[in-house]
Amino acid sequence: MQAKGTTVKPILTLLTALLMAPLAALHSAHARQHPNILIILADDLGYGDVRCYNPERGKIPTPHIDALAREGMRFTDAHTSSGVCSPTRYALLTGRYHWRTRLQSGIVPYLGEPLIAPERVTIADLLKQQGYRTAAIGKWHLGWDMQLTDDDRKLLKSYGGKAGGGGKVATLTTDAERATWRTIYSREFRGGPVDAGFDSYFGTDVPNWPPYCFIENKRTVGIPTELLPADALKKNQASLQGPALAGWKLDAILPALADRACAFIEDRAKKPEPFFLYLPLTSPHTPLAPTSEWRGKSGLGDFADLVMQTDAIAGRVLATLEKSGAAENTLVIFTSDNGCAPYIGAKEMEAKGHFPSGPWRGYKADAWEGGHRVPFIVRWPGTVAPGTRCDALVQQTDIIATLAAALETKLPIGAGEDSVSLLPLLRGGTEPVREFSISHASSGLPALRRGSWKIIFGEGGGGFQRGANPDSGQLYDLATDPGEKKNLWANKPELVAELTAAMERLVNAHPNDVPLKWQRFLKAQ
Repeated sequence: MQAKGTTVKPILTLLTALLMAPLAALHSAHARQHPNILIILADDLGYGDVRCYNPERGKIPTPHIDALAREGMRFTDAHTSSGVCSPTRYALLTGRYHWRTRLQSGIVPYLGEPLIAPERVTIADLLKQQGYRTAAIGKWHLGWDMQLTDDDRKLLKSYGGKAGGGGKVATLTTDAERATWRTIYSREFRGGPVDAGFDSYFGTDVPNWPPYCFIENKRTVGIPTELLPADALKKNQASLQGPALAGWKLDAILPALADRACAFIEDRAKKPEPFFLYLPLTSPHTPLAPTSEWRGKSGLGDFADLVMQTDAIAGRVLATLEKSGAAENTLVIFTSDNGCAPYIGAKEMEAKGHFPSGPWRGYKADAWEGGHRVPFIVRWPGTVAPGTRCDALVQQTDIIATLAAALETKLPIGAGEDSVSLLPLLRGGTEPVREFSISHASSGLPALRRGSWKIIFGEGGGGFQRGANPDSGQLYDLATDPGEKKNLWANKPELVAELTAAMERLVNAHPNDVPLKWQRFLKAQ
């Protein structure tokens, strides 16, 4: 009987293999039919910094981004979750407003812990489940678990700089300090992209913060051995002093990211599995370090030069996609994490005729439109008609639900709570897909949109430049007042009450969230 048993087992194994082979082939064929997905996220690129969004008052040439818009759909009323960096990245990747987490103002700080919880479903998680190869290349800024001791933290924060260092910048270090660096940077960095659904990661985390080196997957590429030269912390370059690789060059970061992105596309285009590349560029955010090829090209300063280089980098990646043969089956999204930063010379550019926020009020960090209304372009051959424009209200949180719908799958329960599918709009529909959108200033000051009405629950913009208003809050009709100049808060108390109640419902829709004390910005009535 034993001999018979050993004969039957291979036969059953063979039969199982024969039965499963067609199913495996079907799954493989289905995977190949899924579109590749490329998300390019610029950093601090204002609505008006892209020429096709600001043809009359935009003076920076952006031919490659403009060409992408001609080949796809340009959204004119697209918003980020926040007027600053980390919260927007969290919301984009998870489909969940950032203020449902601990991060209800500001950004993830230097040496901050991971913001994305281990159980939180990201776009990368969703796509991996559908057979995608996933990669993140660029700026992460969502925190890491670097396994630091209290003494490690104290040392790394001791070198000075704009944030937390009082402006005093260290120039000398000791053998003992460098030995501690070796210990710190020999450890794994946990809780980053490869723990959030990405098969691979390459980037600098935050290009103007230490460590001044690349990170690949969970480890630094090399061990920093010296402090960044003090001159590199001037003129909107690096912001914090700290460990750096010998000879680290700030202007070399962006080209290196482009090299990696192009290599990934060239490699994955040859493979049967679809790919997802999340490409959060480090530009035109500080460090304002355009390469020599682009320095002085705009005639408007370093920021505008870097916008031109950013456009060229996007063009290079898209050209690689085209050359690889994968472009016809790739869904491309180009957008930005927030508006242009006022401190990089925005007023000087405006004096020369370039308005980085276009027709909108405010800049990066604001609850006013210039803080969070951003370029948002989608190209998807065969689905999105070329040269189309969509004026519907949309949010970057909507990406994950859109991709789920495009792949004819469903998000897990509890995932993408604030995400709505844009697929009807991409297919040419004209009916609105979302009723409300919430965007925060860096201070946490929230703004709510419904149709053309916008309410801000407090004074000023809530960003770097605080401006007071005579009333407790602000109410604008963007259809007639895109510049947010005529505050109707006191004139329409019933509408204020109605939108306030809507905000209350939206904030409390998920009782397990961190409580948001959004009314703290309102004056006592």
